[in-house]
Amino acid sequence: MIIELIKEIVNTFFQMAPYLLLGLTFAGILHVLFTKKMVARHLGGNSFSSVIKAALLGVPLPLCSCGVVPTALSLRKSNASEGATVSFLISTPQTGVDSIIATYGMLGPLFAIFRPVTAFIMGIAGGAVTNLFVKNPPVQNGSEAEGADCKVCTVPTPHRHTLFQRVWVMAKYGYGEFLDDISKQLVAGVIISGLISYFLPDDFFTRYVGNDFLEMLIMIIGGIPLYVCATASIPIALALMTKGVSAGAAFVFLTVGPATNAATVTLIANVMGRKVVTIYLAVISVFSIIAGYSFNFIVDHFYGGNIGIDLMAHHHVHNEASAGLIFSYIFLAMLILSLFRIYLPDTWKRMFSKHKAVTAGEAAAQTSTIGIDGMTCNKCAQHVTGDIQKVKGVQSVDVSLKKKAAVVTGDFNVEEVKEAVRGAGYKVRE
Repeated sequence: MIIELIKEIVNTFFQMAPYLLLGLTFAGILHVLFTKKMVARHLGGNSFSSVIKAALLGVPLPLCSCGVVPTALSLRKSNASEGATVSFLISTPQTGVDSIIATYGMLGPLFAIFRPVTAFIMGIAGGAVTNLFVKNPPVQNGSEAEGADCKVCTVPTPHRHTLFQRVWVMAKYGYGEFLDDISKQLVAGVIISGLISYFLPDDFFTRYVGNDFLEMLIMIIGGIPLYVCATASIPIALALMTKGVSAGAAFVFLTVGPATNAATVTLIANVMGRKVVTIYLAVISVFSIIAGYSFNFIVDHFYGGNIGIDLMAHHHVHNEASAGLIFSYIFLAMLILSLFRIYLPDTWKRMFSKHKAVTAGEAAAQTSTIGIDGMTCNKCAQHVTGDIQKVKGVQSVDVSLKKKAAVVTGDFNVEEVKEAVRGAGYKVRE
């Protein structure tokens, strides 16, 4: 029993791994190419074109539903309209270059094409509705788009970098920071898919649900609060299809699961207001159902309704000794290293931070620990760190995702640090 379950989980992982490795590579490349200045420059104003540009820019970017929030809020501070911000919030987490490649590998070309197209249309719809019903003036603050915006260094003046420097930053982000953001979700997604495949009978949803709309509704109710990235949702959707869920309902999960989670909804409501978050959730729910029915229509009329059978056959093709298997083992090693970094004892990090403080002559500076709620990934921690570092007198910042807190050292006003955290869109835990 246990052996068969492990085989199911391992088989799912090795089917995904080569595509994930390729996706991480492209994620790193996009990280270097897409600077915050460039994105903010195209999202200003309340025009419909800014909404379209936001969706177009958001589709390929590899950001999860929590990581996209600090990025979107920074764009908002850079004078992006609320419509463009919502368009970016909706389109970005649903898909990315990494998940598109993984979707093609696991679910085939139809899913791989339909996911980014749906995210693009949904982002435009959300942005247009927001501009129609929300008439707040643009934020008069362009500081977020000013200054250094180089992904390689912090030099504010125009300059160039060698190819090696750019490749190093690409690899550091794609195989390091970005992988760290999705590794726990990815492992959980593969394990959940294995559990579904092993324990549920093949006709479970057909027997006990048997209604496309009800299946889609279940996917929405379960997907909205769930924290799952676009890539980690793929094996779960595939496992659901093998148990009788329609392709359209599985697509609804692929859309809603990555697009939202409880933390994201709370942050958007706190920063942009209840009206915006209502539009955000309504557009995602309604358009995901429309997309689900459209996907089922395509499957029924152009694939004879048997795409699920084809996918199951594709899923259980075993890798032989090949380049794909080698890449799978390379990705496995990267994943293990990522998990080690995530669960590295905070005491080791603090020892390193204290050493730096002493050598810099900062031993006498005050140190305060500030609890922060709402952080869920490295992007959140980086955003909080950056905003705290801007506070006058701050010398060093150590943000811990595990403890949901920031250790701040220097000669600073604690209330100003707390205000910086709130300004970043997060809640200070008193």
